[in-house]
Amino acid sequence: MASQPTGKLSLFSLTAMVVGSMVGAGIFNLPGRFATATGPFGAIIAWAIAGTGMYMLARVFQALAEKRPDIDAGVFAYAKAGFGDYTGFLSAFGYWLGSCLGNVFYWVLIGSTLGRFFPEIFGDGSSATAIIVSLVGIWAFHFMILRGVEQATFINTIVTIAKIVPLIVAVLAFIFFFNYTQFSENFFGGVGMPEKTLVAQVRDTMLITVFVFLGIEGASVYSRYAKTRSDVGSATILGFVAVTGLMVAVTLLPYATAPRAAIAGVSNPSLAGALELVVGHWGAVFISIGVLISVLGAYLAWSLICAEVLFAAAKSNDMPKLFAAQNRNRVPANALWLTNIVVSLFVISTYWSRDAFNVMLDMTSVTALLPYLLVAGYGVLLARRGTGYETTPHERVRDQIFAWIAVVYTLFMFFAAGPKYVLLLAVLYVPSTILYFWARREQKARLFAPAELIVFGITLLAGAIGAYGLATGLITP
Repeated sequence: MASQPTGKLSLFSLTAMVVGSMVGAGIFNLPGRFATATGPFGAIIAWAIAGTGMYMLARVFQALAEKRPDIDAGVFAYAKAGFGDYTGFLSAFGYWLGSCLGNVFYWVLIGSTLGRFFPEIFGDGSSATAIIVSLVGIWAFHFMILRGVEQATFINTIVTIAKIVPLIVAVLAFIFFFNYTQFSENFFGGVGMPEKTLVAQVRDTMLITVFVFLGIEGASVYSRYAKTRSDVGSATILGFVAVTGLMVAVTLLPYATAPRAAIAGVSNPSLAGALELVVGHWGAVFISIGVLISVLGAYLAWSLICAEVLFAAAKSNDMPKLFAAQNRNRVPANALWLTNIVVSLFVISTYWSRDAFNVMLDMTSVTALLPYLLVAGYGVLLARRGTGYETTPHERVRDQIFAWIAVVYTLFMFFAAGPKYVLLLAVLYVPSTILYFWARREQKARLFAPAELIVFGITLLAGAIGAYGLATGLITP
């Protein structure tokens, strides 16, 4: 964050940033989302694909941190370095927008968690009362961060530790009540499994795996505050390994304690319901408290990241200079204001959504894919060119293979998402071009290079198709 003095973040702090960003809302919804789609067999395949793809992406982040230490503005800066100004802008806007949508999802999850105990008031998290409570929370956090982030980062560190405890307790409970016979019955879906191919089962789990891995780039976003530059890559890998193990356990172990259909039928957050099936009502209460702590902590972390992304993009001339302004507490106030206005508008829009919970989860996942794809693509370019590999030429082939696998993985994720979410994403991207025009005009710079004009044309066409789909009802959020 802008108010952190340069060189203050240790390896532990950077790793905590990765873990704190990744362990948020998604992990508490893995049992139900997976059980709805598949059994343990499909889940194992899904995690093998997601784990491999995201590990390769983590290795790309590590390589870029080591080979291009001069690029320290975060994820979007790699896209700009590799593919030009407009693509860099799209990456910055997409990453910021995805962070905003993730924050909306957090508030929907808070509402649905409270709805477990007060169903008539909070419902599924998109009732009028839930939306009002969310708006109060958004602006309470907003004014706390405006006062300075020293207290905010301290809270984030405490919360990161506190929210791991319910997850570990749940895992230990599932291990204690592990029933091999139940696990075997569920292995290929068990009783009541919808008839669909294994490929379809795996595809239906893919977007939530992207969602729970969001935050893997947390150390990269704050890279310029690292005591040692190499710690950025190390923190990314350490955070990835720790959180992946926890997520796989939370997904697979419930299959050994209850029928798949029962797990699929619990309300969100599904980990609370899955634990309740095993130990009784106190399990749901315990996990729900953990969810509220975890989500509020993750919301704080992502609020900081949202503002940092806009601030860094403005400092590097990819966004209007307005967002580079800081208040007397050295907080990027204008960036924070725009972020929370957008988050508030999306929260209000959930009132008209048929399934706000999963729509926001899936939209957040899809929005993150473009920045990730561009990072992986830049990893390929860098290894092919040999930039930064002058003293380690033997690493070029390895890093290029890793980057190519990450490219293929992110493209597969777009396929898994399907055209609906890609078109909805384009609808959100088109108005963002106003910010790009604004920034280019401030710099008196050319709007588009020839290749960028083609990218803009494709974005405009996809946005028009998406808008038409929404207007005619062919696409429903």
